[in-house]
Amino acid sequence: MSQELLAATVAAVRHAGARMMTRYSTDARQPGLPELLADLQANDAAVVDTLRPALAEALPSAGWLNDEHGSGPLATGEWWLIDPVGGNVNAVHGMPDWNIGVSLVRDGRPVLAVVHFPVFDEMFTATEGGGAFLNGARLRASAKTSLDGALAGTGLAQPGHDPELAKRMGSAFTAMTNSALYVRVSVPVTHQLAQVAAGRMDLHWQFDNVRSHAAGVLLVQEAGGVVTDLEGKPWELAGESYLAAAPGVHAAALQVLTA
Repeated sequence: MSQELLAATVAAVRHAGARMMTRYSTDARQPGLPELLADLQANDAAVVDTLRPALAEALPSAGWLNDEHGSGPLATGEWWLIDPVGGNVNAVHGMPDWNIGVSLVRDGRPVLAVVHFPVFDEMFTATEGGGAFLNGARLRASAKTSLDGALAGTGLAQPGHDPELAKRMGSAFTAMTNSALYVRVSVPVTHQLAQVAAGRMDLHWQFDNVRSHAAGVLLVQEAGGVVTDLEGKPWELAGESYLAAAPGVHAAALQVLTA
């Protein structure tokens, strides 16, 4: 992966982040659901309008998807996968933990990732085989080897999940709270994946695997973490679940989540 393409992607994402910062306010409040939904859509549109022309110029041959909840396989070739405002619901409530997320997927695997947290001035980057970085400093997954000392996290269920899946999610959450030091439940998911890559968290799991998580998955992989599905098989873009963890706790966490 060329450094020129990475630099162009970082520049585009930084520009999109700056545009979002003009929309973001810690005083943001909406009187009701219609206003909230309008703000969510306007935020996404502002970011897409900034990113799309810049990334199309950087790599004209790549396809484009900015469906943050999309899942399943992609056609062969290169695709830009965009999560315009990860944690958008946080942004419209004046909370700081939201991001701009971009990954380039080639033949089903992420080869470039840029995740920017504008409020924190944090720019996470990764390229396949090139390592993961935060503001230019190399990232390493946690050296934790004991699950009872591990900080874990998940995004848990969203509305629309079927009852059986919701039950499975609840059982896994209960099992992990009885095994790990602490379990965080929060969005955006990419924020937790970035924390695993940075060694700030030790593991993160999901029972869904939307394509927009690919950027965070590459960050963890390139930081030396282990990412599999919840059967222990290698992670795939079209998979239905995943566990991203420090190498020293992955096996124990997998056992807990599948017991």
